[in-house]
Amino acid sequence: MIPRTTIIGSYPLFPNREKIMQNYFHHYRSNSWNSLILQVLDDLNTAGIDILSDGQTRDPFVQLFARKLKGCRLRNRVEIIDDIEYSKPITVDDQRYIQSIIPPERQLKGVITGPYTLTKSCIDLYYHDEQEVAFSFAHALRKEVEELQSTVDIVGIDEPFFSVSFPEYAQDLIGILTQSLSLPTLLHVCGNVTSAVPKIFDLPVDTLSHEFKARPELFNLFKDFSYPQSLCVGCVRSDDTRIESVKEITSHLQSTLDLFGEKIQYISPDCGQRSLPRDVAYQKLDNLVQAKEALNG
Repeated sequence: MIPRTTIIGSYPLFPNREKIMQNYFHHYRSNSWNSLILQVLDDLNTAGIDILSDGQTRDPFVQLFARKLKGCRLRNRVEIIDDIEYSKPITVDDQRYIQSIIPPERQLKGVITGPYTLTKSCIDLYYHDEQEVAFSFAHALRKEVEELQSTVDIVGIDEPFFSVSFPEYAQDLIGILTQSLSLPTLLHVCGNVTSAVPKIFDLPVDTLSHEFKARPELFNLFKDFSYPQSLCVGCVRSDDTRIESVKEITSHLQSTLDLFGEKIQYISPDCGQRSLPRDVAYQKLDNLVQAKEALNG
């Protein structure tokens, strides 16, 4: 089985915020968000990516969720000033728009910024208890996940802070998001996850996603364990503008398949591509697809 291609979250297309503010003050309703998302989809479709995403065009991945959750205030950083509550859909409208226009052979991934990462990215002026903040975010985000169920094909949870510190309550925290879902779930943790192994294998998700290109030592680490999840393997770097050749990616992917076999369900960039120039991000995706097709004959 040849894995399917996807992206992790962000893609380097950014709104013209000055134009958006001008439209707001002149009471002009613009479809600038949709046009921006269309550009993301055009790149992903042209490259041939199997499982698409909105590219997180509206905001960076923390502000994207904190901006619409009650109890959060955005200044230089997100501040928690009251009970964290879900008040309205956050990404659902964009996902519905995408699902209405993508080709039938493509699938759509809805990406949620994880509760622990949101907790570690905020200044707590209200709860004064990190665990309580994390579970409050989790319960609020669960409602967003439930809203997404009828629209997307897979739910991705982005928890980069699990590579920095792995809380003892991580299993219960992620379980709030994934319990009894009708969709497959993917947890992405970028960075060095060495300290989180083997605890990360206890998390209730279907797929684990990591930076296997930037951190090839993870191959030797993962092969020594038995775990129920499938894998999403990073095959091109997201922190380096050097464009990996098709031959290099094919070799990396073949080594991955030789080691893990059918455990590999998805292949992707190591992480979100927001920090890369658009042409570089696109070419990495195009080469990734070509490498997959080369293995597929």
